Amino acid sequence: MATITIPKEITKGEELIIIPRREYEEFLRYRLEEREELILTASQKRRLQRARINLAKGKYLTIYELKKKLGIKN
Repeated sequence: MATITIPKEITKGEELIIIPRREYEEFLRYRLEEREELILTASQKRRLQRARINLAKGKYLTIYELKKKLGIKN
């Protein structure tokens, strides 16, 4: 793999990564798909926030506890 040195003046001191166009386009498609999946309704956002609060407070069941309460053996 070839190594290219890019002057810091061009990158303004930030790191620069060079990848093949095909990989970049795949990455963009992935990001677009990811963004589409994360569109939540207001109700979903409220439930997610409530779930995060409960998790922070320790109000949750482990899988083992849930199975036990539901009477599932395996």
